[in-house]
Amino acid sequence: MDGLSAARWQMELSLGFHIVFAAFGIGMPLLMLLAEGLYLRTGAAHYRELARTWGKATALLFVVGAVSGTALSFELGLLWPKFMAFAGPVIGPAFALEGYAFLIEAIFIGLYLYGWERLTPRQHWLSGVPVAISGVMSGVLVVGANAWMQSPRGYREVGGRVVDVDTFATFANPSWLPLSLHSTLSCTIAVGFAVAGVYAVGLLRGRDDAYHRSGLILAMALGAISAALQPLSGDQVAKLVGKTQPEKLAAMEAHFHTQAGAPLLIGGVPDAATAEVRFGLHVPKGLSFLATGDPNATIKGLHDFPLDERPNVLISHFAFQAMVGAGFALVAVGVAFFLVRRLRRGETPRWLLGVVAAAAPLGFVALEAGWIVTEVGRQPWIIYRVMRTRDAITPRADVGVTLATYTALYFVLAVVLVILLRGLAEKRKTEAT
Repeated sequence: MDGLSAARWQMELSLGFHIVFAAFGIGMPLLMLLAEGLYLRTGAAHYRELARTWGKATALLFVVGAVSGTALSFELGLLWPKFMAFAGPVIGPAFALEGYAFLIEAIFIGLYLYGWERLTPRQHWLSGVPVAISGVMSGVLVVGANAWMQSPRGYREVGGRVVDVDTFATFANPSWLPLSLHSTLSCTIAVGFAVAGVYAVGLLRGRDDAYHRSGLILAMALGAISAALQPLSGDQVAKLVGKTQPEKLAAMEAHFHTQAGAPLLIGGVPDAATAEVRFGLHVPKGLSFLATGDPNATIKGLHDFPLDERPNVLISHFAFQAMVGAGFALVAVGVAFFLVRRLRRGETPRWLLGVVAAAAPLGFVALEAGWIVTEVGRQPWIIYRVMRTRDAITPRADVGVTLATYTALYFVLAVVLVILLRGLAEKRKTEAT
C-alpha cells in the first residue's frame, strides 16, 4: 500500500470512528434534557432515572470522543502537512471555536453529573442546556471547516499562500448551512433509533416497565421526527451539490452521459469502464427535477469531466444508495411505530419491538454512508478545485505504521467503551432490582 492510500485509509478509519461519538454528543444531551424536563413537569421517577442514566452515558461517550477527536487533530498535521499549512489560516478559527465549545461542554457535563443533589431541579436542568448547545455547535463548526473544503471562499492566494482571510466569508460559503442542518439531523436520527433499539431489546427480554417504555418512546420521537424532516434537508443538499459540485452529483447517481430530462437511478451496479449501469431502476426525469427543480434541465454526465477529476463512481453511488435507502427505511419505521401504537391504544406489539431493534443500526449506516459520499465524491480534491489530495500528503514513508497504531488505538477505545457501557447498564439493572 502506497503512502497516499495508507493515509486515506487512516483518515477514513479515524473519521468513521469519531463521527459516532460526534453524533452521540449531539443526540444524547437532547434526550437527557427531554427526560429531565418531563420529570420536572410530571414528577414521575422513571423520567429522572432516564435522565441520570443518559447523563452518565453522555459523559462516557464524551470522554472517548475527546480521545478520538484529539487523535484526529494530530493526524491532520501528521498526514496532511501541506493542507494544514495552506488551509490553517482559514479553518483555524472554526477549530478554535470548536475547542471553546468542547471546554464548555466538559465543564457543564461535570455540573450536570454531580449537581443532582446540589442544585435545585430547575438549576440542574439548566446546567444541561449548555451541554446540548455545545454538542450541536461543535458539530456545526467542524462541518463549517469541511464545508469550506467543499466550497472554498473568503481568501486570496498569493504565491501559494493564503492571505486576506475573511472569516465571515469563509463561514458564509454556500455549503455550510445546508450541510450543517443535514449532518445535525443525521446525528439525531442515528442516536434516536440506536437508543430506541436498546430499549426495544430490553422490552423484548421482559423488562416491561415505565423506564423502558418511556425510554423507547422518547428516543423514537427524536429519531422519527428528525427522519421525517431529513428529506427536506436532503433535497436542499442535492440541489447544492448539483450546482457547486456537478461531478459529485454525476458519481452519486452513476450518471455517465450529459442528458436533458435526466432520469433518477434507484439501485443498480455502475461500470465505469463501459459507462453502463446494470439492474437499476430509472425514474424518468427524476434527477433533473431533484437537482434543479426543472424536470427538463440538462444534467452533466461524468464523461464530460476530465478523467483525472472524476470521483470513484462505484463507491459514491453505493454509499449514496445506502444513505438514502437507510434513511427512508427509518422514516417508514418511525411512521409505523407511532401509527401502530395509536391503533393499539398505546400498546407496542412484540413484532414492532423487533422491527425497532432491527432498525437500530440503520441511522449510523446512513450517517457513515453520507460522509463517504461527501468525501469520496469530492476526490481527487482535498480542497475543491484548489488542492489535490495527492499534493497534500506527507512525504514520510512510514504512514503504514501510523495506520496500524491508530487502528489499535481505536480498537482499544471501542473495547473500553463497550465494557464501561455494559457496566453502566448492569449497575442500573442491579439498582432497579
